[in-house]
Amino acid sequence: MLCIYNNSNDPYINMATEEHFFKNYTEDIFLLWRNKPAVIVGKHQNTLAEINLEYIKENDIPVVRRLSGGGAVFHDLGNLNFTFIQTGETEKLVDFRKYTQPILDVLNNLGIEAKFEGRNDLTIDGKKFSGNAEHVFKNRVLHHGTLLFSSEMKDLTKSLKVNPLKFQDKAVKSVRSRVTNISNHLPSPITLDEFTKKIMDHIQGMYADSKIYQMTDDDHNAIKELADSKYSTWEWNFGYTAKYDMSQGFRTTGGNVEIHLNVDKGIIKEVKVFGDFFNKKDISELENALIGVNHEENAIRGALSDFDINDYIKGSNLDELIKGMF
Repeated sequence: MLCIYNNSNDPYINMATEEHFFKNYTEDIFLLWRNKPAVIVGKHQNTLAEINLEYIKENDIPVVRRLSGGGAVFHDLGNLNFTFIQTGETEKLVDFRKYTQPILDVLNNLGIEAKFEGRNDLTIDGKKFSGNAEHVFKNRVLHHGTLLFSSEMKDLTKSLKVNPLKFQDKAVKSVRSRVTNISNHLPSPITLDEFTKKIMDHIQGMYADSKIYQMTDDDHNAIKELADSKYSTWEWNFGYTAKYDMSQGFRTTGGNVEIHLNVDKGIIKEVKVFGDFFNKKDISELENALIGVNHEENAIRGALSDFDINDYIKGSNLDELIKGMF
């Protein structure tokens, strides 16, 4: 078992690190790592339907899609992530209890009565502190989980707050739970660094062949290339998504506006704009200009940059219209 302290706080790098070791190594691996504030969405989710885009933009919070399924989660430096990568018999690879039991053991040793509940959650007094997900490829499994230790709950709730009526799709939806921080339940306070070491020590004690592994220059270079080509791209984080319909309404000084979008793989296929607003020019010109454009702010801004929006929706402007499309 290669035991790795991944000291990066970059979410693009950290998602790429998991895939690098999952796809390129044959050894069993255990990773501990943290992200700066970021939203991590499941592989099969519609990203825009999971996030509070306005809050994320205002606070410059990265959004990254991971390899595994499941729901969207908020990470910050008060959240510790753990990853198991192991090889085994295909029919026995998916085992949430196996990979979460070491965490429960550490917490029980610290005087916390934590439990495995539902499909993939760990709880204290009925409140969730860990969500877990798995990805299987051939005879190899990647299991990872969050451990809320001292996270900012305000940022967590605001980042993931979205209007459930805005999107209609078949993508996997997140289920929100009441959450808690581990640090709130410790009989005797310890730091996150101390908690991290206790977990690593426990894992090393479980596996006789365990050893601390230091990433090489080759590892770092391959991970950086994967982060740049995949995990930091719009195509992976937003465009890699199921077909969806989005409806959004807003009010301008000239009246009410309602926008309906049909989007497939992140590309706008159909646009309809309704409302009681006045206009000088035919709104279909705006609609047609958006067909085939990525459902992404800069792409939409570029497609409409030559239009005077006030001619098509009296009292409105480009910024207001774009805001109404997300």
